[in-house]
Order: sequence, then structure tokens, then C-alpha cells
Amino acid sequence: MTRDIEGREAPTRREYVTYGGALFGGTLLAGCTGGSGSESTPTGTDAGEPSPNAGDPASPEPDADERGPFSVTMEPMGEVSFEGTPETWMAYFSTYGDMAIALGRLDGLRGLVFTENWPTAFYERLPGVDVSFDDVPQLFAGGGLDKEAFYEMDCDVHLMDPNFISRLADDWDADDHGAIERDVGPIIGNSIRRRDEDWHDYAYYSLYDAFETIAEVFDERERYEAFERVHDDLRSTIRSNLPPVDERPTVGLLSINSDFEDGAFYAYPVHDGNGHKQYRDLGMRGAFDDHMEGSYGEWDYEKLLEVDPDALLFQYGFSHVSTEEFERRIRRMSEDPVGRKLTAVENGRLYRGGTSYQGPIINLFQTEAAAKQFYPDAFGEWNGFESATGEADRLFDYERVASIVAGDF
Repeated sequence: MTRDIEGREAPTRREYVTYGGALFGGTLLAGCTGGSGSESTPTGTDAGEPSPNAGDPASPEPDADERGPFSVTMEPMGEVSFEGTPETWMAYFSTYGDMAIALGRLDGLRGLVFTENWPTAFYERLPGVDVSFDDVPQLFAGGGLDKEAFYEMDCDVHLMDPNFISRLADDWDADDHGAIERDVGPIIGNSIRRRDEDWHDYAYYSLYDAFETIAEVFDERERYEAFERVHDDLRSTIRSNLPPVDERPTVGLLSINSDFEDGAFYAYPVHDGNGHKQYRDLGMRGAFDDHMEGSYGEWDYEKLLEVDPDALLFQYGFSHVSTEEFERRIRRMSEDPVGRKLTAVENGRLYRGGTSYQGPIINLFQTEAAAKQFYPDAFGEWNGFESATGEADRLFDYERVASIVAGDF
């Protein structure tokens, strides 16, 4: 143990990682009643996976908090104590940030580790929901994370997994997180994008398990349950219309951040984490699943042609490139003497894919998009978000989601 500036014993970074943060996460009663793009790969993420680099959606101003002190339990922090319902918050990126937006808390956003590379076009499909990060500071810059910015934001709660932050910015350790919790506000979050990572030696959560916990933090149980019903209805629609397994196309997952000029691609199997939730819900046949070990591989055109999927889906296509840039990269693939031989290229089955940092709103849209891309005969043709989509073609109720965000359950 080391000692903090007040002479109390503070955990070392090694102890923090070993015990999952419970050393300082469970007993601190932090104040929470209101206070005042880069695409490079951060430490701890896979090669080829980008760094995930406000308006008010008409949610009512929260009433004076009558809830009083309470606690919420989530790994790796353990039991996290609050003096009252948080009003201001920050988040790592679009997984937990999207949860807070879904819960009608956009007005309380004070900062994001990454403001860039959000698929904000999804929010534009929701009537009356205006999401902009123009005035929201991005905390990650120059390869590091400014600790002083956390004191300047003075947030009531920090929605992030501290272990992941320590991997993203390796000058952060348990003492830093402990100081933020003690001097500013609680930290709560669990990195759920991928599973089976060596450093993540504590419980994982599904998207809706994590969302339920964040809803408990913000005292938004009814909003959470309303979203859960929309989500369950979408999954029911999908299950009842999925084609038989042997009639589903094989789909290869590639990163849009691959090197299309030199033909060097980052390929992925479908994994169990939240990042690929929509693909599992859709019963997708991952073309590369049986051809690699680990969470990704680096393939050339010849290797892609050996597997030759029926369709290719480019992860981060919605979040990291414009429509024009996506089409430019696809043209480069179709011009390559080997790439043009791919079945997916010949048949025009090359699709923009979602971000793996998805919260409940983003997941609904990404699931709908993939359903139409993979199974157009069952769910209708995918025409892109720039194209008009009639209500009858939607797989979930956009107006209903917008109403929930606005507080009309």
C-alpha cells in the first residue's frame, strides 16, 4: 500500500487491478448533487480497432433530489455510494454515454473521453432528439488523459471502467481513480465490448444488465423498462422472421480502418461481447469464426478469397467514415485484381457496419441495419440512413424511442 495526501493507505495499481477496484470503490461517499478525433489505437485495444474518438432532447429538468443517499453495486468497483441522484456526468465513450442519453440525461453531460466517431446519424432518425457534442470537451488528447479536467468538470458521476482507463492512459493508476472518487464523484462502469480479455478478470455484463445498473444510478427505472420492451419486441420480430440457418449468408467482418490501398485487412470472428451483440441476435454465420484464433487476424486479399464470404460487413463504417469515404474504399477493393474476384464484391454485398461501442439506442439501429443487410427477403432491403425509410419498413418504433428519451413512457 501507498499513502495518499491525507495519510490514509491507498491501493497500488497492482492491487487495484488484482482486486477489481473494490479497495476504494465501495465505501467512499462522494458528493453528487451537482457541481459547477482521433482514430489512433489506444493502449490495450486490438490493432485495427479505432480509438472511439449538447443538446437537450426535451427531457424535463430534474426536481430537487428527494432520494437521499443510496448505493449501487457493479464490478469492478463493488458497492458504490451516492449522496443523491447524479445530475452531471461524463463517460468514456458511446456505450455508457448512449445509456445516459437514452435515460434523458443529455443535459447533464460535461465531458467525454472521446467525442469523435460517434454514429450520431442514428439520433437524427429520432424526432425531437438533438444530440450534438460541439460544446462537449474531449478529454483524451496527445496520447493522454488530463487529470485536471476531471476536477474542472466536477461531475457527479463518472461512467467508465477504471481498469480500461488505466490501459488507455498508462499514466493513470489506482491512486488517480481513488482521488477522483474521493474529491470529485463516484466512478461506475464495466468494459463490456469484448469478453475473455486477460486483464478483465471480473464479471462481465450484458448490455441490458449494465444499462439497468446505470438506470439505477440515475433513478430511471421506468425509462429503462420502456427501452427494454422496445428491445424485446425487436428481438421477437427478428426471431420470428429469421430464415433457416442453412439459408443465411456467411458474413465476414472486416475493419473499415484497414489498409485498402495495400490490401491489408483486420478480420474478426463474431465474439460474445456487447460489441457484436446484434450479430448474435441475428443468428449471423460469421465467415471467419473457424479460421482464426484470438480476437482478430490480419489478412490479405488472397486469404479473404480462400474463405470467400457471401457478404462483407465493415465494422465502424457508420462511425468512422462518411458515406463518400466508405464508397471510395469499397471501389478500391473492387479495383484490386484479387479483390474483384470476391463473391461479396461480385454481388455488391459490401455493407457499412456498426461501432462495437454501442449503448441501447445505437444497438437498436445497428440491429435493424444488419437485419436488412443480411436478410433483405425477410426484413426489407437496406437503403442506408441517407435514404427515406417509411414507417412500415422499420423494425422498431422510432417515435416510441424518441418519446422515451423525452420522458413520455
